[in-house]
Amino acid sequence: MPSTRVVVTGLGTTSPVGGDVPSTWQALLSGTSGIARLTDEWVDQLPVKIGGRVAVEPSEVLERVKARRLDRSSQFAMVAADQAWADAGLEGSGLEPERLAVALASGIGGVTTLLANYDTLLEKGARRVSPLAVPMLMPNAPAANVSLKYGARAAVHAPTSACASGNEAIAMAIDMIRLGRADVVLAGGTEAAIHPLPMAAFANMMALSKTGTDDDRDPATVSRPWDSGRDGFVLGEGGAVLVLESEEHARARGAKIYAEVRGAGISNDAHDIAQPDPEGRGGTRAIKMALREGDVDPATVVHVNAHATSTPKGDIAEGLMLHAVLGEHVDRCVVTSTKSMTGHLLGGAGALEAVATVMALHDRVSPPTINLDDKDPEVELDIPTERRDLPAGDIVALNNSFGFGGANVAVAFGSI
Repeated sequence: MPSTRVVVTGLGTTSPVGGDVPSTWQALLSGTSGIARLTDEWVDQLPVKIGGRVAVEPSEVLERVKARRLDRSSQFAMVAADQAWADAGLEGSGLEPERLAVALASGIGGVTTLLANYDTLLEKGARRVSPLAVPMLMPNAPAANVSLKYGARAAVHAPTSACASGNEAIAMAIDMIRLGRADVVLAGGTEAAIHPLPMAAFANMMALSKTGTDDDRDPATVSRPWDSGRDGFVLGEGGAVLVLESEEHARARGAKIYAEVRGAGISNDAHDIAQPDPEGRGGTRAIKMALREGDVDPATVVHVNAHATSTPKGDIAEGLMLHAVLGEHVDRCVVTSTKSMTGHLLGGAGALEAVATVMALHDRVSPPTINLDDKDPEVELDIPTERRDLPAGDIVALNNSFGFGGANVAVAFGSI
């Protein structure tokens, strides 16, 4: 096990089920969905008309002038980072800027800014394109803006690995601390892709569920990981940030500690640009790496926040991974997909689910998976439809993320 222990000392999020960590966590535990019919004017032209908008608009939290200079994805990142910074008690802590880093991901980046300015170019001409367009739309804008806010002068990274991006940022943060490049890292992910073009594109490639679009089905019931009736994911938006810190630094300043980050694993399928390896071999390697790096006995893994997006092939592949890694212990592991409530945040998913994983360890309770009315017979996992208490003692929880391009990232968190 690496000599430098990494811990979580702060959490922040804005999500479809809550504007901060307490509200988001309570909504997840109660099985509350944030999926609803979209009310945007452009939605009528789309084959999919539901999604998971954030519960609290960033304009209600951020200063209006500053918010106008940020793409929506950066707004979510800033809201989450502000919460995490305050939660960790870093204000006035004397942290040297050269020892503070940022690893903040996005799968798509400032797509709303990009497309809005392209519309302006076509309709009003080149002179009306915003001079702030590039700083707003670039994929590293969320990370850069958070670093500017808090004066982070160590490395500032913006990994882009599709839906594995947020979890990869956390893995990168672990490495920065263990390599001695930073004492504290603001790590996480954000996404704001509820826009007609990406939604039409996802729908046309048959990735999004079309259920509830032209019928009376309650949108809250459409995201249904592992259910026999699943037919694609539901797009969500939001962001989440964790404060990761060396244990030595955290204890020296008297910080509260939520959990330990035991290890991370990263791999690639090299199988297909959009479909997972049907046997889950790449994801299996990533999970094994995370456990090996953290010197984790599979018997101590009692909870998994699964990637499980509600797609027919992906949900099956992840089940195979967990059986391959946990073996006979898989029956004692409580598995959940919080995407059943939040939808899929793409590059922000891994970060939001990391927050949920940490809270599950801290409070020793797993959120349910909702809408699991008829579990697919190919899925042999313990997936509660009601919140479930986790055992006492030294326990470990996994957070899995997989993305287009074959990206696989697993992070193992341990109780304190």
